[in-house]
Amino acid sequence: MNYLRSRSLKRLLSLGRRSNAEESAEECAEIADPPPPYKPTWRCFSYDELHQATDGFHQDNMVGKGGYGEVYRGVLDGGRAVAVKRLAPTAAADEKKEKDFLTELGTVGHVRHPNVSALLGCCVDRGLHLVFEFSTRGSVSANLHDLKLPVMSWKQRHGIAVGTARGLRYLHKGCARRIIHRDIKASNILLTADYEPQISDFGLARWLPSEWTHHAIAPIEGTFGCLAPEYFTHGIVDEKTDVFAFGVFLLELISGRKPVDGSHKSLIAWAKPYLSDGVVQGLVDPRLGDGYDAGQLRRLMFVASLCVRAAAAWRPTMTQVLELLESGEISQDQWQMPEKEEQDELWEFDDLDDFEEDDDDDYDNYDDESDSPSISSSACSIHPND
Repeated sequence: MNYLRSRSLKRLLSLGRRSNAEESAEECAEIADPPPPYKPTWRCFSYDELHQATDGFHQDNMVGKGGYGEVYRGVLDGGRAVAVKRLAPTAAADEKKEKDFLTELGTVGHVRHPNVSALLGCCVDRGLHLVFEFSTRGSVSANLHDLKLPVMSWKQRHGIAVGTARGLRYLHKGCARRIIHRDIKASNILLTADYEPQISDFGLARWLPSEWTHHAIAPIEGTFGCLAPEYFTHGIVDEKTDVFAFGVFLLELISGRKPVDGSHKSLIAWAKPYLSDGVVQGLVDPRLGDGYDAGQLRRLMFVASLCVRAAAAWRPTMTQVLELLESGEISQDQWQMPEKEEQDELWEFDDLDDFEEDDDDDYDNYDDESDSPSISSSACSIHPND
């Protein structure tokens, strides 16, 4: 085990070895959401436990693979299904990838919320491993776009939108240390058996100290079609980075379309005319027919239009998003932008082919599930594939 790993794990595990429930209570402030149905804890697993649970990390149990890790389905002795995320052998010698893996441990180990994927524990013997609850229904992306699965109902989509907003509001406001996820998208929202959404994959997440208004990050990492303008052009990250991506996620739930289609046209560019004119029928997923609540749909459309604004200052916070989604008054006047700002609303990836030709080597990775072009990252999305 190298020096980086030893020093980082000593700090992370010294926190974990205190009473886990007490540690979580200190790190996270209670907010208006209902308390979790269980008292979350995490522990250190032995390598033998995980080896046995995954049948020796057998290839048949591999359910996901990314830039620095592999995910295996496993069953613990008590019958509990788990997802074991392992630092890939090819990435183990890469200090940056190892650091990113440890960053994810340090982030998810100190959060607890029904709409955030729960960390069950870790293992540092013979490599680095994270252990999570296994998502029986897979990701929102798989459920939306897999033609072999039933069409998601409007009730399910609306519940996923509200639940994801709650989880994201918690990451921004509920924890003592603000967490910016940086990769909110349908393939990173997992679903429980009753379609409760859980935000997962914190490989790109960053802490943001309370005294900082934003953070400048390089290199730029994430998924085309979901990147906020200020992040893509200047590397500026704050809560509004996630708000923008959440707006794209809402559009995907509403329309059933991917963030970037086969012709490389962005979902935002396609949806803007419908959002501007308030044309419900043009935007909603045709597979739903008339099976949606018109009032809820208009509310989601309004919130999405606010979230994907090019100017970060004119996007709502996740607290405001959640209020609007649940019951808040929809006031066009309150959110009216100055004419100058409206003229600058030109953030559209109408043709990603032109962009990608500028640097094909750096932008040729694709998320396995969403098929959306992704900027090269040492922390690609890893999630169970259905």
